[in-house]
Amino acid sequence: MKRGVRNLVICILVAGVLSGGALAFGQQVSKGLHPNLAEAQRLIERAIGKVTQAQKANEYDMGGHAAKAKALLDQAFEEIKLAAEAANSR
Repeated sequence: MKRGVRNLVICILVAGVLSGGALAFGQQVSKGLHPNLAEAQRLIERAIGKVTQAQKANEYDMGGHAAKAKALLDQAFEEIKLAAEAANSR
């Protein structure tokens, strides 16, 4: 396996573990109840897409930094969901 491909596979696995799969399994915030938080989640999804495009353009050889950025964006997505839940519980 090429070094770049191996690094990509490792980064994807680490990102999935770190993020807890927020985008894959997480809920989006209700636009009706929390329009600003819902928009923030939409922008995060867009940012993840742009990072993925950058990875493809650079043949996934970005030193693991793009994958880490995506994991952090995934974490932010989840935190926004938790913020909405906290606001709902008031």
